[in-house]
Amino acid sequence: MEKISSGKIELLAPARDFAAAVAAVDYGADAVYMGGARFGARQAAGNTTEQIARAVEYAHRYGVRIHATLNTLLWDDELGEAERQARELIAAGVDALIVQDMALRRMNLPVELHASTQMCNRTPEGVRFLADAGFARVILERNLTLEEIRAICRATTAEVECFVHGAICVGYSGRCFLSRSMSARSGNRGACSQPCRLTYDLTDGRGRTYLQGRHLLSVRDLNLSEHLGELIDAGVSSFKIEGRLKDLTYIRNVVAYYRRAVDKALAARPQLQRASVGESRPDFDPDPSKSFTRGESEYFFAGKCAGVASFDTPKAVGERIGRVARVERNAFRLENPEGVQLASGDGICFRSEAGFVGTNVNAVEGARIVPNRMEGIRPGAEVYRNYDRLFTLRVERSRTRRVIPATARVETWEDGVRITFTDCEGFTAAAERHLALETARNPEANAASLRQQAARSGDTIFEVRDVELRGTERFVPASLLAELRREGLDRLLAARMARRFEHRILPENPAARYPSERLAAEENVTNRLAEAFYRDHGVQRIERGLDLAPTTAGHPVMRTAYCIRREIGECLKEHPRLRGELWLERGRHRYRLEFDCVRCEMSLVDASEERNEKKPNK
Repeated sequence: MEKISSGKIELLAPARDFAAAVAAVDYGADAVYMGGARFGARQAAGNTTEQIARAVEYAHRYGVRIHATLNTLLWDDELGEAERQARELIAAGVDALIVQDMALRRMNLPVELHASTQMCNRTPEGVRFLADAGFARVILERNLTLEEIRAICRATTAEVECFVHGAICVGYSGRCFLSRSMSARSGNRGACSQPCRLTYDLTDGRGRTYLQGRHLLSVRDLNLSEHLGELIDAGVSSFKIEGRLKDLTYIRNVVAYYRRAVDKALAARPQLQRASVGESRPDFDPDPSKSFTRGESEYFFAGKCAGVASFDTPKAVGERIGRVARVERNAFRLENPEGVQLASGDGICFRSEAGFVGTNVNAVEGARIVPNRMEGIRPGAEVYRNYDRLFTLRVERSRTRRVIPATARVETWEDGVRITFTDCEGFTAAAERHLALETARNPEANAASLRQQAARSGDTIFEVRDVELRGTERFVPASLLAELRREGLDRLLAARMARRFEHRILPENPAARYPSERLAAEENVTNRLAEAFYRDHGVQRIERGLDLAPTTAGHPVMRTAYCIRREIGECLKEHPRLRGELWLERGRHRYRLEFDCVRCEMSLVDASEERNEKKPNK
């Protein structure tokens, strides 16, 4: 088994706001990441410092950490405001800042720094440098294979975090300018318009179209829940769920599912432990296929392969229900009615010639399904359920609590009583009263009453599972013991909240050398502090960041391990039928595809403003 930077394994969940943070904690997260008011990669998921502070207070009860995202690029005139926000978040108690711009490394912030996936962390050399530069954790690019992840973990002393569930950025993170090429909205500034989910034509650039109106860059969503053990053994210590814009149902369902998966992996590795405490027992059976998903994929975990794209739709397809056997005037029947049962109010979709078509179920009459509309429904059509109404109701109505196991000890003597609580981490607190106590008339009944009162934890975060009694011959009124119990549990919570979390606040090693002496425009240095950082670490030539340029014309606007040629069976290494140049076109936007078969990478070059295009063949 490979090294792990600490003996603790973390499940890291997203939160768009305070309510989502509470849900993530309640359903089993060990850490939560959320955005501040500005400078986060999801502009729509910003929070005030006060909201962040509330989330910190709630999470720290369970030893859960809060990571704040300041992971966009910064302009020179924003440096002061970015630093003020960073220091406000630190004062609010966040445990780490997730950053993209090296300017934040230069601000001497008293906080643990995590290198965002927006830094395009995908090589052992690059990740080793970030550890030397003072980053306690590095968040990996999503295009990596297990072997690549293992090599990175071997190369660094930093903790390694990787995404295991949710949407995948098809381009290398932090190196994608596709949104910027189509509008003023930049993904590197938290405003990606998600053009990778749009339709494109695949052409030869001279008038011939090979594929028309397909979602050629839209890839399926990630699900690595079956591979957490392999990732732990490779050296990964934090498993990240994507979704800072997702709703509470998604958070509850997916976090609960991965809590079980992580616990299963840890059960086989007793030398390791989870990074927080508390037990969550959801009152529903979690199933990620019932939350938003574009179809599950392991992407390139086992190696680069075809079958990872979703050409037909970028929307949630959901779980396969079956195939249409017969179509009636306003209803249809499935081939296997004994399979998964639909219910009134479910959302369903069908693959049609125009792509996926969706509708709702109005009624279910045995094997006969009555939809709201019949468009796209024909014999043989595949049926998918993308909204399970009954399951969603169960999740929405869930009353799951997260509890910390504790024990109680009740001691009585002639002139006093004390109750002492100890939780699973060894925190302890007591409450006592000095007063004359009478001898109990019925010691057995008295003991049963003491045990019952001490075990009640009410709506606190504790669950008292064992009660030790010392001296049951003295009678203690139930009201007195209840008062002491509440006081003792309040003090136990205060003891937990008073503890200091361990943070790896690391210095920047001035001798660390960046792996390259040149930074291209695509590597996006956009302010004076970041430029000084790289020059101090050996970079000789730094091009002006592409996000500062008025246009992306002529530049690569996406580089990716995903390959359209491989996806359609036209890999250049395998005697393809399609020779010559390939282009992606959408309206006035044109992108020339470049293929690097040595690195097995594809790039999109913005050719929308080229002046000397060849005329289309007639």
